[in-house]
Amino acid sequence: MTWALAPPRFSRASTNRLTAHDLGRFAGGSLFDAIARAVCAAGCLPRKELYEAWELARRVRRRFRGGRIVDLAGGHGLLAQVLLLLDDSSPSALVVDTAIPTSAAALHEALAAAWPRLRGRVEFVLADIERVTIGAGDLVVSCHACGALTDRVLGQAVRGRARVAVLPCCHDVRASSAAACSGWLDPALATDAARAHRLEAQGYHVWTQTIPVEITPKNRVLLGAPRPAH
Repeated sequence: MTWALAPPRFSRASTNRLTAHDLGRFAGGSLFDAIARAVCAAGCLPRKELYEAWELARRVRRRFRGGRIVDLAGGHGLLAQVLLLLDDSSPSALVVDTAIPTSAAALHEALAAAWPRLRGRVEFVLADIERVTIGAGDLVVSCHACGALTDRVLGQAVRGRARVAVLPCCHDVRASSAAACSGWLDPALATDAARAHRLEAQGYHVWTQTIPVEITPKNRVLLGAPRPAH
């Protein structure tokens, strides 16, 4: 008797880089598959970052349209560029980080080769996020800004009265105002709940969602938009 080995599961949570060897996995005609093929061609992005950016971008665009994209702690800038592809009414995207990966240019070039309309609309800025001026028409986003960096992103959005969407991670519960609730709630959940409550208290409509836990256990999405002044 012979036993056939099952093919290894293609985990969306893997930190392995997507390369040309993975192109066959994305042979469909969907926008996601086309983006994935460009990411494979660039050969520089961990698999989970593709799925995180895609799932977050889809949820953002269901709620918010238009506006300049400001991707804080944006790394390779994939999230910002996916948001442009999902809604071409956004004029441009600004990707801000204190350390822009050298491979960000390769990723942008691979995406722009497939979608030439991205050329000239994505700017990478090496800077602290507080040095960026945020306006009321902007859409501020951040995917897995670690620990208190998520709070700084939210703070920047609130100061500019801009719409905002974050996918928090690496919760520092000791530095959180939610520590008192950790006896009732998972400490990370308590931290994110406190963030949602604080954003609402600052005059925002708030929406809470999740992306699939199979991609990341840190899967809570927090979205906010300023309430109109009366």
